[in-house]
Amino acid sequence: MRVTDIGEWTKIFRPGDMVLALALLTRLPFPHTPSAARAPAAAAWAYPLVGVVVGLLALAVGWAVQWLGATAPITAMVVLATGIVVTGAMHEDGLADCADGFWGGWTVARRLEIMKDSQIGTYGVIALVMSLLTRWYVLTMLIDKGALVGAVLVSAVISRAAMVGVMHWLPNARKIGLSAQTGRPAGAPTVMALGIAVVAAVAAPTVSMFWLLIFAALVTVAAGRVARRKIGGQTGDVLGATQQVVEITVLVAFDVMISSW
Repeated sequence: MRVTDIGEWTKIFRPGDMVLALALLTRLPFPHTPSAARAPAAAAWAYPLVGVVVGLLALAVGWAVQWLGATAPITAMVVLATGIVVTGAMHEDGLADCADGFWGGWTVARRLEIMKDSQIGTYGVIALVMSLLTRWYVLTMLIDKGALVGAVLVSAVISRAAMVGVMHWLPNARKIGLSAQTGRPAGAPTVMALGIAVVAAVAAPTVSMFWLLIFAALVTVAAGRVARRKIGGQTGDVLGATQQVVEITVLVAFDVMISSW
């Protein structure tokens, strides 16, 4: 395909994909009406761009409360809460479900059953508390160091690209559910999503692109391997959990690198 073949590119990356990605990954009022001739997974390349939208909204609300005189801990809490509200806590829900299912069941069937249960268990509560506290603390430190904007945006982009990587890499563990309905992205959308993550890492201020990508890749592979061993593939919960652990990893990497430099 030549670079000038715009028509061929638009068959792979359609403008409507961004709307579909926003409808799937946020609670923003976008219509979820994918074409019958186009699998929803084809829009996966836009998932990292959804991270930009979520990050900018969270930062905008954070800037507003900071302008009103909020301290760094309060601003960090507002930024974190805004991101959760915009996404409907779907990634946090995936983290909790995976924690409960992976370590609360002894067989694949039982783990999947626990993950589908709407009730949250001890492992899920612990995972949520650790995720929220870690992100709140690191965001507070990043505000004090003047690195909040870059860290929030880059972590939001890379963590959602990681979801696409796991979607492409692992088969669906269930024949039903959101992940199964969405499907698995082909090579082009996956490469595009990962390419956007690389661009975000390159644009990251004051930190090493190399280490951000290495840490994110290692955690993504680890999450995928655990999911394959525990349930034989991926589900929507696995993708949400992947987003959470990669986001935390990138935020912590930002904080550590800024502190050491």
